[in-house]
Amino acid sequence: MSEQSSKQQGEPQLETPASALPPGYEGLAEARRLLRTIRAGALATLAPEGFPFASLVNVATDIDGAPLILTSALSSHTRHMLVDPRVSLLLSEGGKGDPLAHPRLTLVGRMAQISGSPRALVKARFLARHPKSALYADFGDFSFWRMEIVRAHLNGGFAKAATYDGAAIVLDAQESAALASCESQTLERLNADLDGLRAMAIKLCGAADARWRASGLDPEGLDLLAGDSSARVVFAQRAGDSQSLERALEALDFVASAK
Repeated sequence: MSEQSSKQQGEPQLETPASALPPGYEGLAEARRLLRTIRAGALATLAPEGFPFASLVNVATDIDGAPLILTSALSSHTRHMLVDPRVSLLLSEGGKGDPLAHPRLTLVGRMAQISGSPRALVKARFLARHPKSALYADFGDFSFWRMEIVRAHLNGGFAKAATYDGAAIVLDAQESAALASCESQTLERLNADLDGLRAMAIKLCGAADARWRASGLDPEGLDLLAGDSSARVVFAQRAGDSQSLERALEALDFVASAK
C-alpha cells in the first residue's frame, strides 16, 4: 500500500523513525517490555459523534504480544468498538517524580471481539494477569477483545522517541502458537517452585523480595507477578517450541524448574 493510499484510508503514519534514537538505546526491546509488563492502560475509542472517549482498562497480552482486554456490554467503550473498532491504548510505567520522565507506549490499531475456541486461551492468559477478573469474566455481558496493532509509538524519556510498525512489535504467529500448547503445563511446573521464581525475579530482574509467580510465557521471555508488581525475564535465545523453551529456561540457571 502506498503512503498516499494509506493516508486516504486513515492509517496512522510512522512519525519518528527508530534511527533517531540515541546509540545503544534498544527502543524496540523497551517497547516490548512495556507491552508485557504494564497491566492497565488508557483506552481511547471513537464515540458516534466523532470525539475520542478515554477510559481505564486492565490489559494483558496474547502469546504473540497483542493486547487483550475484557469489557462489559454496558460500558461506553464496548458500544463504541462494536461500531468502529479503531482504538488507541496508552501504557505508562509511572513512578516517582515527573510522570513525563517515565517511559510509555502508545498503540493504535483495531479491536476484534474474541469468540469460539480462541476464547479459552485468551481467558487463561488474561486471568493469569488479573485473577480478580474471574469473578465476572464468564458473565453473559462480558467479552474479551484482542488488539491488532497498526502502529506503536515509544516515548522512553527525553530524546528517546520512536514509532514502529505493528508487525515489528508483535511476534511471529506460528512461532507463538507452537508454545501456546505447552504454556499451561510449563507455568504450572514453574509455579511449583516459588522459591526459584523469587530468586529469579531478584537476580535477573532486580525486583523486590516478594512472592513471585509465573503468569505467562512467550518466545521471548517469561512474565512474573507479585501482587500489583510485574517483572519480565528475557530469554537469551528465542524459544519457538517446547524443546527450545526448556533450553531457554535452563540457560536462566533455573535448574529446579527446568528439569
